[in-house]
Amino acid sequence: MTTKPGVVGACLCVAAASWALAAAPGGNVVKGKSVYSGSCAVCHLADSAATKMGPGLKGLFQRAKLKNGQKVAEASVRARIEQGGSGMPAFKDMLTDGEKSDLIAYLKTL
Repeated sequence: MTTKPGVVGACLCVAAASWALAAAPGGNVVKGKSVYSGSCAVCHLADSAATKMGPGLKGLFQRAKLKNGQKVAEASVRARIEQGGSGMPAFKDMLTDGEKSDLIAYLKTL
């Protein structure tokens, strides 16, 4: 069996991209997806901006503002995660700082 150079190159590109996403500065995307699944998915959609119980999170970091009117930035998203509001529970003591960083890294990919 022979391997075509294009197939090997494509596999290497996929592996490199996966590694880069997992090692995103400030958080781990793969771990963040797990945090999202366990803590956020029950109320927020990842693949849509539509409302479930809370607002959908697709494209969150491309938006100008959060629902509370604050500019979308790592600090404001972290504050919302920690403090909750508008029916969302506070996750300050429910998630570690590392889990919050991982979650934010994942949210940036949506």
